[in-house]
Amino acid sequence: MADLVAEIHEHAVEAAGGVASVLLVLNPRTGQLLPASASGLEHLEPGPCLDEPAERALVERAFHEGQPLVVPDAQGQTPSLADLLGTTAATLIPLASTEGRLGILAIGLEDLDLVADARPTLATIGDLAVLALERARLRRDADLRQDVRALVGDLSRSVSSALNLTAGLEVFCDRACRLFAADTTSVWLHDRRARVLLLAASSDPAGMARGLRVPADDPAMPVSSVMRRERAEMVSAPPGHEGEPPAVYVPLRGRRRALGTLVIEGARADAASELDLLDRADEVGRQLSAAIENVQLLEDVLRSRRELDNTFNSIADLVAVCDMRLRLVHANRAFAARLGWERHDAVDRPLDTCVSPGLSAWVERLVTAAAGDDAPGAQTREFVEPGLGGTFHVTVSPLLSQDGEPVGAVVVARDITEQARLEAERLELRDRLTQSEKLAALGQFVAGIAHELNNPLQGVLGHVELLRATGQLPAAARRDLRLVYREADRAAKIVRNLLVFAGSRKITRRRLSLNRVVQRAMGLRSAALRALDIELVRELDDALPQLAGDALLLQQALLNILVNAEQALAEVEGPRRLEVRTWLDETREVLGVQVSDNGPGMAAAALPRIFEPFFTTKEVGRGTGLGLAIAYGIVQEHGGRILPANRQGGGASFIVELPLAEEGTITVN
Repeated sequence: MADLVAEIHEHAVEAAGGVASVLLVLNPRTGQLLPASASGLEHLEPGPCLDEPAERALVERAFHEGQPLVVPDAQGQTPSLADLLGTTAATLIPLASTEGRLGILAIGLEDLDLVADARPTLATIGDLAVLALERARLRRDADLRQDVRALVGDLSRSVSSALNLTAGLEVFCDRACRLFAADTTSVWLHDRRARVLLLAASSDPAGMARGLRVPADDPAMPVSSVMRRERAEMVSAPPGHEGEPPAVYVPLRGRRRALGTLVIEGARADAASELDLLDRADEVGRQLSAAIENVQLLEDVLRSRRELDNTFNSIADLVAVCDMRLRLVHANRAFAARLGWERHDAVDRPLDTCVSPGLSAWVERLVTAAAGDDAPGAQTREFVEPGLGGTFHVTVSPLLSQDGEPVGAVVVARDITEQARLEAERLELRDRLTQSEKLAALGQFVAGIAHELNNPLQGVLGHVELLRATGQLPAAARRDLRLVYREADRAAKIVRNLLVFAGSRKITRRRLSLNRVVQRAMGLRSAALRALDIELVRELDDALPQLAGDALLLQQALLNILVNAEQALAEVEGPRRLEVRTWLDETREVLGVQVSDNGPGMAAAALPRIFEPFFTTKEVGRGTGLGLAIAYGIVQEHGGRILPANRQGGGASFIVELPLAEEGTITVN
């Protein structure tokens, strides 16, 4: 290219009969003509030429006419050109292509007569100069694209390897310094929220160590003001730094916002290559802007993906996403943990390998329905899931594509095992409260009836005693009278038992040993138990503290429970076993007694009524139905409670809980 331009200069000077020539290239940024090459000159001075108004008018005329323009009085009309060429006359050959003006080829003349005949030749030489400039531009553009492609490629590889924009920009700054033969290259990125420009990367490690930041809206700072410009600018050194080369500030702009500024310091360029430098910087800025924006978009996507993934995994409910084939696509950490898997282990597994067949079939029906015209929407049901370890409220929602087409289902399972347990306990407590209220009302009613019956019974017993004491009755009458007395006394005992159940009988509270009360009750039934071949197993805690109560009444309550178990075991074929256990619950400060057997247990319908007076499941004549009612009344009077239940392995169990005696209290009611 240098040889071609030199040959053009030679032909131009020869054709015009001149002594020197200079090629002035138009800077489209400033509209100035800058010397690029020359012939016949010892030294080519840099700086704009033909920049005065009168000179500009002549240049406009040359471009308007499109022909070589002769300037006979160069000293008066184009002094800057006359000084540059060292001649008194000159001719201006306009250079323009289809894309616009390129510059001026100026020839210094000594003989104007030769120029008139050489105009066609000069015009042809001008066309050759245009071709040379266009070729130089194309070559420069090709070199620029290649250099920028290599530079941006290094940036992309650095970012891709580490997914770190800062690390990639550091590599970019080092490569850009070599590309522009600069002292320092740095990249400032715009933080929109903080409204500042941050020094993100620099080829100068000391600059990065300072952690510089400047306000984004400070017009006095070139790094801020240039950020909102359209093209790169060359900014002179600030005061106090005269002699230093200017810095090139390149705006980094994305599709919708300013990204920051690229600063190239110490890129030394003369006036002729300034245009090439700024063009190169602009192209680098455009490519860098695209790369930064792509990386930032990727970081935004990855950050959103991480946030979504963290949110997905932070959900306490079990969440699984399956496709139309009912194969898992995603599962959160809670779902995988319930199955003892890692999250990646759940992917592509059939849903029926994770949940019960009932739940899998239900999801399959909903997915099939969603594929039809009548999509059912979200549905919720309750399932007991042994594989997931509990009871769950399961909600199934159709998974839709961007076009609204069903592509699968989202299964959300909320563990309600604890809620179900608490609800069952609440219902049980409510039933107990209802039973207690019913028994309390029944006790008041029974107490009133018992008092009314007790008075006439005592009168009957008294008169029968008097009649028996006289001894004046015949033998047959005396036998009938004994029968009357015996039955009346039995009725009186029933009335007394009813009063115990109703809590109307006053009890004497003293300190006593629960184990001793239990042993006495078992001693009274030991013979009967041996007769029925019932094995009695004792498990008594020897370290039990004392309680305050009536020993005889508590013994009666335990005796009634033992008799009830004994009668139930009498119907059992095979080994018969009766277990009695005592313990201390220090947390609740109660003593406990458990009487359990391996009998037939209690019917579910009978459990709510077993403490009702005269309620019995035995045959007529085998029980009055007062035994457990009396035990209930005695335990209630002592401030305790009695809990009946069926054992899991078969048989019945009664637990009696009694409060501990308070220190220093022995009271008599």
